Amino acid sequence: MKRMLILVIITMLAGPLFAEEATLIDFSTLTADIHVKLGENDTDDKPNQNRQTLMDFSHVAGGSFTTQQKQVMKTSLAIENWEILLASSARHVTNISLSYTREAPSKLYGTVMGVRVHFPTEPHNSWAHIKPPFEIPAFEPQANIADDGSIEPVEGNDGINGKSRFEAQEDGEPAYGVIKNVGVIKSVAVNVYGLNFPHGLSSIIIDNTGNHKNLFMGYLRFDGWGELIWNNPAYIQEVRNRDIRLYPLYPASTPFIKFGGFMLSRDALHEGGDFIVYFKDVKVIYDKAILDTDTDIDDEGLWHIILDRETARKTWEMERFGQTQVLRYLELQKQATELPFGHPDRQDDQQQQQQQSER
Repeated sequence: MKRMLILVIITMLAGPLFAEEATLIDFSTLTADIHVKLGENDTDDKPNQNRQTLMDFSHVAGGSFTTQQKQVMKTSLAIENWEILLASSARHVTNISLSYTREAPSKLYGTVMGVRVHFPTEPHNSWAHIKPPFEIPAFEPQANIADDGSIEPVEGNDGINGKSRFEAQEDGEPAYGVIKNVGVIKSVAVNVYGLNFPHGLSSIIIDNTGNHKNLFMGYLRFDGWGELIWNNPAYIQEVRNRDIRLYPLYPASTPFIKFGGFMLSRDALHEGGDFIVYFKDVKVIYDKAILDTDTDIDDEGLWHIILDRETARKTWEMERFGQTQVLRYLELQKQATELPFGHPDRQDDQQQQQQQSER
């Protein structure tokens, strides 16, 4: 009781002093820096995955795959792996094939995320969700990742006790989509490059309860780099006006947020077709949920309640992500690799043309 009262007093007197600013995700850190084979016939050595965020989903693939097939069941948050989900009315073959992400060289920031969306040309509302290839796990263990994509877990790190792989590894460094110990969000900022398009931009934040929050950042009607900001209208700066409550300290889980992507909205009155935008990073200002205190007893070391609960959550996250990735892997293996008829690089077409010219 004494410890809880002290915590409340500290929060009332100095709450705003504990506000934190952190980079939730920085796309310049998600460049492809290693090559992982996409199939048995993959002979290319061009980097296609991001080392820090590489995930192995072979353990949920089932027993019908060979060891060689399971070795290529990997993906990461590399920029070109991000997906664009269009509104149902816009999911035509042309719109889908012309909507994708690319690494974009920037003179100011190095490499950023470039996005191309092909909206319908018909006069009706539409949207596009730029989403990571998998839901970013909040409790992924640290790992050593080799140049060939082999993942070796770091001994003594389970992603719960200590920093997980998608958190910022050092103070001041950008995270890879996860920030922990987040209470009330005060403000969110997106560093984005506009090209005078009138479309709206929202950031999607997922909290520890699984709720998706769409935060409307503003419109992209400007040229060049700009910072779109969402300020929480419900944030109370004056601590004495806040609703002060007592919460159980243990085994309450530490709240966290993770990045769920961007939402682009197009109004029916605006022109459709191709739309280009670039993203550098997403930053968050927030209040800490829990203050670091020196306790007499190591509750978690004795009861392991949080460890058991979060291990189950992590397993569920991996299974859901892995099943989707396995289906995509199977579809990739079934995909035709031959060049289409009439392509200038087809050897049989070249031979036919040569024979016709000889005649």
